[in-house]
Amino acid sequence: MTVTIILIIITVAVSISSFNNKELLYRWIFNPYQVYTYRQYYRFFSSGFIHSDYIHLIFNMIALFYFGRAVEDEFDRYGLIGGKILFLILYLGGIIISDIPTYLKHRHNPRYNSLGASGGVASVLFGAILYKPMSLLCLYGLLCLPAFILGTLYLIYSYYSGKNVKDKINHDAHLYGAFFGIAFTVALNPPVVIGFLHQVKDFSLF
Repeated sequence: MTVTIILIIITVAVSISSFNNKELLYRWIFNPYQVYTYRQYYRFFSSGFIHSDYIHLIFNMIALFYFGRAVEDEFDRYGLIGGKILFLILYLGGIIISDIPTYLKHRHNPRYNSLGASGGVASVLFGAILYKPMSLLCLYGLLCLPAFILGTLYLIYSYYSGKNVKDKINHDAHLYGAFFGIAFTVALNPPVVIGFLHQVKDFSLF
C-alpha cells in the first residue's frame, strides 16, 4: 500500500468523523488566533486532515490520489524507505508551511478559520508538474492543457484571489503550498529544472 493511499484513508476517516463531531472540528481546525494566544501549534498539522464538506474532501483526495502516486514513483529513486519519508515531508510540510502566511495575517482575528489538505495537495501537484510538465491536466473535465500551463494559471489565480478575498477559500494556502512543493522538489533534485526546461522548450500553442 502506498503512502498516498494511507494518507487518503486517514484523511477521509478523520474528515467524515469531523462532519458529525463539531467538538473535533473545533479542536482541529486552523484558527490562527487560538494558535497565537494559546500556543496550539498542532493546528498547523491537524487542520490538513479535516474538510468543510464532502465536495471539498473529494476534490482534494482525487488530486492527491492522481498526483501523489506519480511523485511517489519519482521519489522511489531515493530508496524504498527514504522515498516514502521524503514524500511525507513534501506533503505534510506543504500543509504546515502553507498555513504560515495565513497565521501571520490572521493571528489577531478570532473569527478566522481554515481547514483542508489543499496546501499539501498543492505541494504534491507542483512536484509532479516539475517532473512531467507536458502531461495534460483538465479543469472540470472541459479545458485540458499541459500541466505547466495550467499550473502557471493556477498560481496567478491563487495570488490575485488571495489579495482580493471574496470567498471562504484560503487561496494563500494553495499558493504557498505550491511554492513549497517547487522549492522542496528542486532542493531534493536540482537536475529536475533542466529536465523541466527540456520538456517545455519546444511547446507551442499553435
